[in-house]
Amino acid sequence: MSKKIFIVTGEPSGDRLASKAISRLKKINNNIEFLSVGGTYLKSIGVDSIFDLKKITYLGFTRVILNIFKIRRKINQTVDKILEFNPDILFSVDSPDFTLRVAKLVKKKKPNIKTIHYVAPQVWIWRESRVKKIKNFIDHILLLFNFEKKYFDKENIKSTFVGHPLLDNDDKIKIDLAHLNSCDKKIISIFPGSRLSEINILMPILIQFIQLMDNKYDGFLYVFHVTQEYKNLINQYLIKSNLNNFDIVSDENIKVSILAKSFFAIAKSGTISLEICKAGIPSIIIYKMNFINFFIVKLLIKVRFANIINIINDSEIIPELLQSNCNSNNIYKHVKSFITNPELGRIQVINYQKILKEIKSNTSSVEKVSKILNENLN
Repeated sequence: MSKKIFIVTGEPSGDRLASKAISRLKKINNNIEFLSVGGTYLKSIGVDSIFDLKKITYLGFTRVILNIFKIRRKINQTVDKILEFNPDILFSVDSPDFTLRVAKLVKKKKPNIKTIHYVAPQVWIWRESRVKKIKNFIDHILLLFNFEKKYFDKENIKSTFVGHPLLDNDDKIKIDLAHLNSCDKKIISIFPGSRLSEINILMPILIQFIQLMDNKYDGFLYVFHVTQEYKNLINQYLIKSNLNNFDIVSDENIKVSILAKSFFAIAKSGTISLEICKAGIPSIIIYKMNFINFFIVKLLIKVRFANIINIINDSEIIPELLQSNCNSNNIYKHVKSFITNPELGRIQVINYQKILKEIKSNTSSVEKVSKILNENLN
């Protein structure tokens, strides 16, 4: 009789992390039935989702409040489907405000379902009190960073440092980039976000930045790294702008290859920054949200920086352009400084590579996660 795992994610980044772990698990155990709340990444490895991930991907406090009843319905719908599926393991990934609410209700209604959560809530940034509540319904929590362990050990919650899968040494896949290799322009990789609200805020700013660059330089190609879901939307933004020195990529393997060939990267704040650092590319971080959301965040958070590299180092290795500082002129000024003074990029890479060594697991993160899941099926 086959075992069952239900996977709950809440946004594309969690969907991607889950897909890496489940893909590896399928290779070591082919007698598992899966169902999920997932997106395109899980779908690509043959895991069905009970509904479209877009229906729960809300960014910011105000949007969550405005959609609170929809989210509650989705939580209840998810719980009902999990109980009907009756899995051996509920594997929740990131997005704690959705996934942990689901796990809490499932554990209450069916305590024999094992609950394993991957990517701990960032209690070291805000709401540390969540740890005490988590111990009541999560059996095992898998940590991306070693420094997180002390928060869960304090409450005797079973936790394992597995490392960040984005820092794993991936198998190199040969990609034909002939159309880019024939281009004599330097590549600036741009990551405008994976949520609709992020894209709608950042794309006009990024387009204005490129226009400023085009007034000064003609030797750059701007490659937008996007999800398949929003590829058409971003293409529409760029076509309307009348820019002609851009490209758009959504294939993960092509993204990795293009990033490795990039001169510079501009990224929305998030886990993508670790991939940029892994590739050894200098970068800046940008982010902008509405004023109410920003005001609430500023009241709650305990750290000075948005980027994990800067947080760990407690200083700004990678420049952060947030809120009012996130504008086309500031982005242009920062990129220009890296162009005119290449030493800035070299120093940045040296500094963040020291941090990467501290947070990287000695063994494959994906291997660890898949092994823990498999062991809990027995």
